Parts: sequence; structure tokens; C-alpha cells
Amino acid sequence: MRSVRRAVHVFVALAMCAGAAAVPFRTLSAHEAPEPYGAPRFIKVAGGLSIDQAVEMVERRFNARVVRAEARDEGGRTIYVLRLLNDSGRVWTVRVDAASGSVM
Repeated sequence: MRSVRRAVHVFVALAMCAGAAAVPFRTLSAHEAPEPYGAPRFIKVAGGLSIDQAVEMVERRFNARVVRAEARDEGGRTIYVLRLLNDSGRVWTVRVDAASGSVM
């Protein structure tokens, strides 16, 4: 029984290696390359606010932590939708206009 299990493990390992070797390598462009862990994300709107700047602004203003952030295109405008969590457990959503930095 042990030898069968070992043979299955070896087969699976070899199949995984063969599958990985068959995947072609390609060079990522600058906008596809992942950022290193902890690196700042600068998604800047021309003359506006980056998503990281919006997160910092909202965290200070509402004394809460942003737990989710996303950028949306609404009618040709970039809007940051930020979900916040405060110390008492309250969760709410804030929308920030990326161009002006105003909280909507």
C-alpha cells in the first residue's frame, strides 16, 4: 500500500513539473509587473488624488481603517469607493472623487 501511495506521489510531482515546464515564459510589461510587498500603489489621476492618498485622507478624517478600496469609472470620472471599519465594529462606505479629492 505504501509503495502504491509513493508511486502516485512521484507521478503527481513529475506531472506537475512537466506541466510547469510546458508553460511558455513571457516578459511582463511595466504595468503588468507585480509590485513588491509593501510598495506604495500610485494610481494617479491627472491633477488629482491617488488611491493611496484617498485612503490616507479618509482614514484620518473618519478615524477608521480602510478595509477595501477600489477605483470605478462613473460617467468618465474616476471615483474611489472605500469601505471603512472603526474600532467599535461599524462598517460603512465612502466615495471620493479622484479628480477633486472631495468626499461624496
